Amino acid sequence: MEIEYPEGATPLDPDEIGGLKHPHIETRGELDQLEQQNIQDGYQWLARQRKHKDFLTEAFLLDFHKHLFGAVWAWAGNFRRTDKNIGVDRFYIGIELRNLLNDARYWVEHDTYGREEFAARFHHRLVKIHLFPNGNGRHARIVTDVIMEKVLGVPPIEWGGNVLDKSGAHRQVYIQALRSADKNDYGPLIAFVSSNKET
Repeated sequence: MEIEYPEGATPLDPDEIGGLKHPHIETRGELDQLEQQNIQDGYQWLARQRKHKDFLTEAFLLDFHKHLFGAVWAWAGNFRRTDKNIGVDRFYIGIELRNLLNDARYWVEHDTYGREEFAARFHHRLVKIHLFPNGNGRHARIVTDVIMEKVLGVPPIEWGGNVLDKSGAHRQVYIQALRSADKNDYGPLIAFVSSNKET
């Protein structure tokens, strides 16, 4: 299967593509539809969730990715095993994730950031680590909203839905904001989050 990737998306290597559980899929559109259905199943799992009491844990993040993408990809819920054009070295994924979760707990406990800045910083760090072969942006956006609702008790961000998963002006603004955050300039990403928040 040939996959066309939107700007900023990370290509899968042949072994990762081999993890597709539905070999009849031939187009990006078919794959998107299948993944979107699986994401809806992941939301339903989350609504029934009683196992995870602490959402700022590695176990929750991996389990949630598996429920969001596990009906499509065999490797869902597992750290990537290859290095990509973005993301930390694969051997440091676990360490960097623990650092982020520890930082996030501190931010929550000490009320370090307002709603929008917390969302921007947490989301960016999770995307930058790049835990998985695929689905990192979607997973990070959804997880950020889960943390905001279930840990901070504030409304989630309106990221732009499926528009961010396709090439276009909204995605370009988002990708540029993430690249600015890579340089420790969170202003554009905070502005993006603020302009797309739910009321």
